[in-house]
Amino acid sequence: MNKKSIALLALCIVAVAIVAGCMSTPAAVWDKSSASPQSAMYTSGGYEADMNVGYTRSSAPAPVPAATPHDSGSGLVETKIIRTAYVTIEVRDVAASAESLKAMAAEKGGYLSSTNLRTGYNNRLSGEVVMRIPQAEFENTLAGVKALGTLKSASTQGEDVTEEYVDLLARKTSYTNQLAQYNAIMKQSTRVEDIIKVQEQIDRVQTELDRLEGRLKYLNSRVDLATITVSLQEPEPVGGETGHNFVTTINEGIAGFLGMIDTLIILFFTLLPLIILGVIGYYAHRWYKAKNPAVAPKDEKKE
Repeated sequence: MNKKSIALLALCIVAVAIVAGCMSTPAAVWDKSSASPQSAMYTSGGYEADMNVGYTRSSAPAPVPAATPHDSGSGLVETKIIRTAYVTIEVRDVAASAESLKAMAAEKGGYLSSTNLRTGYNNRLSGEVVMRIPQAEFENTLAGVKALGTLKSASTQGEDVTEEYVDLLARKTSYTNQLAQYNAIMKQSTRVEDIIKVQEQIDRVQTELDRLEGRLKYLNSRVDLATITVSLQEPEPVGGETGHNFVTTINEGIAGFLGMIDTLIILFFTLLPLIILGVIGYYAHRWYKAKNPAVAPKDEKKE
């Protein structure tokens, strides 16, 4: 083997050794346990706090976890539908029908949220009843309402609030996590100014949580209990009021007479200024003529 071959072989061996050493060198790994707890940073709601240096504004807000439709982050959410119905029926007895609706609602596990009865033209009674019924009993209850009398009109609506519900759940989870982080920061804070700033953020997050929980409770109530608004009306009597009422006629005549007297009184006081001016003008004219009698022509005097 000549010198060139030996030199080439040695060069190959060195190159292989270098490549093998680079491949066997472990990558640098950050050991969380080596980090000092005093330098730990908590980030929430766009703020970050160092346990030693205090409370500062971070460069970017903490990301809010995104929620896919029907996904609350911890599992699928069932579809949330708010069901409402508006029904107008004609019944013989509005008051009795309102009581029937009350009994029907109680039988289905619901209740009447409001009842409004009133007397209108020709002493016809009408009213409006609002029923809150479990959604599972919505169709059966609606059929029972329609059977109470003659159906005049009916309409039903279904509002899908699933997307809003899921969004509220995701925001609630985010604010809950922020609240836990701020509470952890509060436990580690020692300076008064840091405690005040953290407490302000805790109050803000807690207020948002309360508002979200209130909205969630409202949506749950509307979804769990469907709303049926029933308008009740009595049929119009054939030919209007039956028979002739002589007393009513006399009363209407007296009312017309008094109305005419009222009109004359109003007219008198309205024209009173003109009447006064006319009287003053008339007496002024007579006084002027009395002071300046008419002079007879000269020819008449000679005769």
